[in-house]
Amino acid sequence: MGSIYGQIFRLSSFGESHGVGIGGVIDGVPAGFALDFDAIQLELDRRKPGQSAIVTQRKEADEVEFFSGIFEGKTTGTPIGFLVRNTNQKSEDYNEMNAAFRPSHADFTYQQKYGIRDPRGGGRSSARETVARVVAGAIAKQLLTSIGVRIDAFVDQVGSIRWEGTWSADLALVRESNVVRVPDMKAAEQMENLIREVRKDGDTIGGCVRCVITGTPAGLGEPVFDKLHAELGKAMLSINAVKGFTIGSGFDGVEMRGSEHNDAFKAGGATLSNHSGGIQGGISNGMPIDFRVAFKPVATIMTEQQTIDTNLEETTLTGKGRHDPCVVPRAVPIVEAMAAMVILDFYLRQKATL
Repeated sequence: MGSIYGQIFRLSSFGESHGVGIGGVIDGVPAGFALDFDAIQLELDRRKPGQSAIVTQRKEADEVEFFSGIFEGKTTGTPIGFLVRNTNQKSEDYNEMNAAFRPSHADFTYQQKYGIRDPRGGGRSSARETVARVVAGAIAKQLLTSIGVRIDAFVDQVGSIRWEGTWSADLALVRESNVVRVPDMKAAEQMENLIREVRKDGDTIGGCVRCVITGTPAGLGEPVFDKLHAELGKAMLSINAVKGFTIGSGFDGVEMRGSEHNDAFKAGGATLSNHSGGIQGGISNGMPIDFRVAFKPVATIMTEQQTIDTNLEETTLTGKGRHDPCVVPRAVPIVEAMAAMVILDFYLRQKATL
């Protein structure tokens, strides 16, 4: 349960951090679409561990193998099955965690829910599960690109350091030119130094990823319970370590009056401002969809913490293994992937009702 996402464009994922691999089945991809496999691999490379000194040093090639749904480079309309194999597990790093629960991790809650858990890397609760989302999202992004939709996510905050500039597509190269993935080199240096300092202390720190979606046609989203921004929120909050989601003005809007907050219309349907974040009444209005996602500090830290063991007795635990001191640099393609899946699914749902 809980491993299937989407209604028409749908991903069913499987696998654990230290198992054979992470894979999935994608339904709902239209037939006859020529896939760019290099672009899919590029998205996996953006997410994979070991890509810089400020992320986990687990070394994984993260090469995707497709088993079905593709013939001669084109989709056949049938389910697309795929697998990304695990090749660099160090399960012995988790021996101590077999008998004790990491504070603020899913160890305790998984044990309480299932009566059994895989302590190696967190098993199914590991952020490695997001590999499947990135594969599905990479395919969704290609389909969206063909209709003029562009999705750009980037880091805009690490700890108390925040970049508050104006996003534009030409900043994508700046974002990818630094290991933090922030579209400003000065902010990138400050954020990287902070992450290095935190890592040296054996600690972790949180941050925020902002996402801007342009080219979305007006009219995507459903009334009441299937509002577009509600589904985006659900998708983002399903990502490991996410603790917050805001769209448009978000919480800042409570300090504004309606006369300030309302997005006045221009001829043709565009608006003078975008406090709505591109969605009104749960339906896209054609303006850029603009939201932020907050990630907590990684739960596994390399300093001693008070916790409990499997008998619920107090003990202490010091984390071991290879972990991110800050998840947000590697979370950027994951946020883009989930956004792509949501937008494509609603686009296909809209087409199905016409």
